[in-house]
Amino acid sequence: MNILYLNHYAGSPALGMEYRPYYLAREWVRLGHRVQMLAADYSHVRARQPQPGDETTDGIAYRWVPTPSYQGNGLGRVKNIAAFLRGVWRDTPRLVREFRPDAVIASSTYPMDIWVARRLARRAGAKLVYEVHDLWPLSPIELSGMSPRHPFILLCQAAEDAAYRDADVVVSMLPKVHDYMASRGLDLAKLAIVPNGITPDEWQGEPAPLREDVARALAGSGSVVGYAGSMGQPNALDTLLDAAALLRGSDLRFVLVGSGHEQARLAQRVAAEGLANVTLLEPIPKAQVRSFLARVDIAYIGWQKVPIYRFGIAPNKLMDYMMAARPVLHSVEAGNDPVAEAGCGLTVAPGDAAAVAEGLRRLAELPPGERQAMGERGRAFVMAQHTYPVLAQRFLERLA
Repeated sequence: MNILYLNHYAGSPALGMEYRPYYLAREWVRLGHRVQMLAADYSHVRARQPQPGDETTDGIAYRWVPTPSYQGNGLGRVKNIAAFLRGVWRDTPRLVREFRPDAVIASSTYPMDIWVARRLARRAGAKLVYEVHDLWPLSPIELSGMSPRHPFILLCQAAEDAAYRDADVVVSMLPKVHDYMASRGLDLAKLAIVPNGITPDEWQGEPAPLREDVARALAGSGSVVGYAGSMGQPNALDTLLDAAALLRGSDLRFVLVGSGHEQARLAQRVAAEGLANVTLLEPIPKAQVRSFLARVDIAYIGWQKVPIYRFGIAPNKLMDYMMAARPVLHSVEAGNDPVAEAGCGLTVAPGDAAAVAEGLRRLAELPPGERQAMGERGRAFVMAQHTYPVLAQRFLERLA
């Protein structure tokens, strides 16, 4: 099968996030399929930007579409999105002629790529697949307070409705979307749930050595609460810092690695409040995340308390935490809870620093054997249900 995969932000282990398109495509290539990835040559989530043009990585053909750089979520990002969609639209005749896709996947977080993918699929006589990361336009309405009548929201709504109407298959990472999608006109017979996962081969052999400053921060006495990931508003790191303030004087230390829009402000807050038990560090390469998690005693992941999570969550970092066999403190209220399902930690209310602090205390006070058993349950859960070989096969079965 020839699979044409549109993902504006697609990356690779060498470039950085986002990783899901790479891991799915790599499994499809290993199964004998051809994959052409179409992505922008500039993305804010990547650690390194590729050069425009074509290249092949692990058997996956990447085409990096020229786009302007940008910062934040303003006009520059809109221009970047428009340039990507315009570039793929112009390239449609050549893609159809040279690649002859059997399936075209629209998977760019925002829904407007469905129109470009639909044109490609129709010209090629291919199946059209819409892959849902987040529910747009519902996410910016509920998370950012945008008006349902804002022109951008109306554009997103038109695209989402077109996707549910015209796609042959809809793949959602979120597990509790059935009622919502049906309310927008989707025939649920088209729907498949394929969450995020991990790739087992990255967890074999010796882990990469940690960067010196990170290793130094993890050394010492006491239990370490670790966080590895984005530092943005959705990640609820202010709640974690509030909990750290409540735990001054305990033997718990907090080490956070990552980057994002909130990184500088969080660092200023740590300094201003004299949170000596908190260390914030620059992001580490993906290959070092395994080494980092092996050195922490409790892994933290938190969310804001917002209604959108009623449709479920599918966080990449949680899969890493569970695969590393770490007990997890999960601060969330959502339609699903992998930590509770796996029995690999404790779940507390979101936005409640006292509850987070108490949960961390409870985990830290458990005998090491009980924490280890929690972690092993998480690892077994991921290996059974969330490895990319399993998920890629599930995706392919729906394409067939």
